[in-house]
Amino acid sequence: MAFYVVIYKNQKPISAMNPDLSPDAALAADIERLKLSHPKTRELYREVCALLFFRYGITPTANRLYQLVRRGSMGTPTEVLGEFWTELREKSRVRIEHPDLPADLGAAAGELVATLWTRATESAATALDALRNEVESARADAQLSVAAARDELGRVETALEQRTGALLAAQVEVRELEKAQAEGHAQRQALEAELERGRSTLAARDRELVEVREGFSRDLDKLREAVERAEERLRASEKRALLEIDRERGAASKLQKELDETARRAEQKEAEHRRAAEILQTQLGETRHQAGVLQGRLDAVQAENTRLQSDVMAFREAQASERAAPAADRRTPRATRLARSVPAKPLTRRRKAI
Repeated sequence: MAFYVVIYKNQKPISAMNPDLSPDAALAADIERLKLSHPKTRELYREVCALLFFRYGITPTANRLYQLVRRGSMGTPTEVLGEFWTELREKSRVRIEHPDLPADLGAAAGELVATLWTRATESAATALDALRNEVESARADAQLSVAAARDELGRVETALEQRTGALLAAQVEVRELEKAQAEGHAQRQALEAELERGRSTLAARDRELVEVREGFSRDLDKLREAVERAEERLRASEKRALLEIDRERGAASKLQKELDETARRAEQKEAEHRRAAEILQTQLGETRHQAGVLQGRLDAVQAENTRLQSDVMAFREAQASERAAPAADRRTPRATRLARSVPAKPLTRRRKAI
């Protein structure tokens, strides 16, 4: 008996190390610890018997031992339990052996010592109960502390959930911002592509305008050359007529005929010139119409088109001036009859048309 008391006084129970455990959980933890330290089945059953009887105050039975240990056969805990009670009775019996002491006195002294031992055991059990009550109180306090800690943990978890929700909301907002940024980038790319197409269209219209301007310049040059050739032919005819007049003053009728023929040819030339001028005017109107359409479609080149129109007007004025000067020169040396046959009024209308 002293052997078991010494062992289990020196070993700290699991319930004392962890007051949150219930008695059953503490008993199961102590049995698991004994299983690790006592691999032999009989020794394990013997230690479990001592654990139940001395530490937990539970009278061990064979069924309870087998339910707790679950090793070996059903007869093993029965045998170990019998050995435990036999050993406990042997150790609890007090023998007083003295050579001069009578047997009845020795037996009485042994009973007295046994009674004292029983009372000491009861006092120890009472002290153990008080200690258990103290441990239970400490465990209750610890449970209250644990409950408070759990409440605090709950508040912390609630705050964490709130922060997690705020974080998720921020992540959603960030995703929306990223989506909006991606859409803006796509729109910018689309606008850049449209701007590039507009630039290409504008460049094509610029090239078209340059081609129209070059064509107009070529037509204008051709018209100028035609007018110059007609004027040269007219001047040559006038010179020939004047020479004929000077050489053959005596042949008035022939000269008249020649003059009439010259006037007729001049009128034809003038009619041709007028028709050419009208054709040129029509072409010029069409060119202006095309230039106006291009001007409406190409606002960016409006300044260039305006300058081109100014150049055309300047050229027209210069051409009108150039035509006015030769007409005045022709009217000065002609005779009165030649002036009547070739009037200057159609020339005035031609200038107005141009």
